[in-house]
Amino acid sequence: MTPPRHGYAPGDEPGTEIRPAADGETAGRHAVEAPVDVPEPVTAPEPAASAGVPAAPAARSLLGPAEIRDLAEMLGVNPTKKLGQNFVIDGNTVRRIVKVATVSPGDTVLEVGPGLGSLTLGLLEIGAAVVAVEIDDRLAEQLPLTVELMHPGAPLTVIRNDALKITELPGDPSRLVANLPYNVSVPVLLYLLEHFVSIRSGVVMVQAEVGERLAAPPGSKVYGSPSVKAAWYGAFRTAGKVSRQVFWPVPGVDSILVAFERSAQPLESEELRRATFALVDAAFQQRRKMLRQSLSLVLGDSSTATEVMTRAGIDPTERGEQLTVEDFLAIARAQLAGR
Repeated sequence: MTPPRHGYAPGDEPGTEIRPAADGETAGRHAVEAPVDVPEPVTAPEPAASAGVPAAPAARSLLGPAEIRDLAEMLGVNPTKKLGQNFVIDGNTVRRIVKVATVSPGDTVLEVGPGLGSLTLGLLEIGAAVVAVEIDDRLAEQLPLTVELMHPGAPLTVIRNDALKITELPGDPSRLVANLPYNVSVPVLLYLLEHFVSIRSGVVMVQAEVGERLAAPPGSKVYGSPSVKAAWYGAFRTAGKVSRQVFWPVPGVDSILVAFERSAQPLESEELRRATFALVDAAFQQRRKMLRQSLSLVLGDSSTATEVMTRAGIDPTERGEQLTVEDFLAIARAQLAGR
């Protein structure tokens, strides 16, 4: 069976799958769902409460704990630890994420999983335009109302769709800033980087173990297929942990910010990317074996794998965690040249 091209190779998954949902995320938010049209701009009628938005203090530009709870109650969203539903309720954390992402006025930012809108409002507060991808109909319908109340006329586009199925985005967003759904954070991140070359940088909040793996260097204990695949697109680094206390309810896992900058030029062609990722998946599926063994199914057999790696200048007795993305690319080049 061909390993998945994105995400974790079998045996390389993080040890825990419980996650805080993206701000306001409900269970199953990234199940397959047919694309639907982007809603027309919505202006919340007066009074605010009649528009289905809990009234907020006039000077507020971000949601606080009370507004988050009121919105969740109004929409029938009952966050539970069992379902991994956790909402960001701290404005300082929102502003910290926006600052780390170096968002500037006039930027067009892609946000995945906006939920109740905590981070969305933080991005709009700085003067950015936001393209928000939300799969949950209730949350997608509510978000423009919340934004119109807190930031009237702010440039927001809501796309009701699965982030793993979108094929085009309005405005060519240059940054990705998101509290990614933790159970699909790596596949979503890699999918967006593959399909939307306008995204040059960003900051994502993910499960701490996943974030450390994304940014891990070769030779690290947590270095794995996500590390190599992320490096294909650019430079990734951790940018600080996030306290569990900024979520409601308090989650059972730690969170971390991961910042990235895309490389100025693509590392190689799409054909070589696919070939490289197949090698990466095979190497980390059997990470304790030498590469001449773990890559034998992809390259033909152990003897052929040894020959290909020797041509590439890679020691066949090495293991996957010792190779850089450039090393895997060299093997892919040798593999394709020998066909």
